[in-house]
Amino acid sequence: MFTGLVAGRGTVVGVEPGEAGAQIEIETALAAELAPGDSVAVNGACLTAREIKGSRVRADVVWETLRRTTLGELAAGSPVNLELALRASDRLGGHFVLGHIDGVGEVRAVHESGEFEVAIEEDLSRYVVEKGSIALDGVSLTVAAVDGATVTIALIPETREATTLGAIAPGSRLNVEVDILAKHLERLAVAR
Repeated sequence: MFTGLVAGRGTVVGVEPGEAGAQIEIETALAAELAPGDSVAVNGACLTAREIKGSRVRADVVWETLRRTTLGELAAGSPVNLELALRASDRLGGHFVLGHIDGVGEVRAVHESGEFEVAIEEDLSRYVVEKGSIALDGVSLTVAAVDGATVTIALIPETREATTLGAIAPGSRLNVEVDILAKHLERLAVAR
C-alpha cells in the first residue's frame, strides 16, 4: 500500500522482454532503502524489487501489468515516479493508493495556470468526484473538476517539480488508479 506521495524519481536504465513479461531496471537514490522482495510503486504500479545493485533496482513486470499500464511504453532514459511502500508508522499525507492500476488516461490539455485535463476510461469516471482523490502516474491528486470522463487537476509547483507530471503535454499517457473506497462502496451497494 502507498499514499501517492512520490518519494523520488528514477530513470529507466533498461527493459528486457521475457516469456513472463519484462524486467525493468531503474537508477534511483531510493535503491539504498530497498531490499529484494520489497514493494515499490513505479509510475503508480506496484512492483516487487527483484534485485538491488548499488543505485539500481530490477523488478519483474508481468504481462497483465504491461497490458493495463504505461510500463510497457518505458525505454532506457524514461523518467519514472517512485514511492516506497507505506509503513504503519508513516503519516497519510495523500490517500490510500494500492498500486493496482485501473486504466490509462490521456492528457488533453495543459494550461499555464498549472491545471491539466486528462481523459480517463468512461467506466472509471463514476469513481471520480470533484474534490475527491485520484492517483495519476502514482501521484495522489485532488480532482478540481469532472466533466464526463474528463478530469481536471490543478498542480501545485511542488508537485510539478518533484514528479514527472511537470513535463506532461497533450497526448501524454498516465496510469490511473481511482479511489479504492469508491470501488468498495459501489460493490457493497450492488450486493444489497
